[in-house]
Amino acid sequence: MGVELEPVQALDLWRKAIVESVRRDGPDLSARQMALLLTVYLTPPPHTVRGLAESMNVSKPAITRALDRLGQMELLRRKVDDSDRRSVLVQRTVKGSVYLREFGEIIVQSAVDLGEKK
Repeated sequence: MGVELEPVQALDLWRKAIVESVRRDGPDLSARQMALLLTVYLTPPPHTVRGLAESMNVSKPAITRALDRLGQMELLRRKVDDSDRRSVLVQRTVKGSVYLREFGEIIVQSAVDLGEKK
């Protein structure tokens, strides 16, 4: 299933999804926080701070700051790796799963609305 969008249409789709998310009074995530959340949920675990920093090509302190905020919102959680106590695993949460499922539904609806405009 391929969808052809012009760059301005893709931006409008993203804008509509973000606006709808804000209207629903959901968490207000930065681009870095959203990228981190999507990476943890859409790529196979296990996830570590070091591994996430490498895969996203950002510093470990930047990942740690984003994780602090996402942890406060209960969208992700950190857990000490039982097999290597020096390592911290980043884990999914039910709240994070629900948030991303609903955000995905918003994107789908925004795409449908955009298609109806054509």
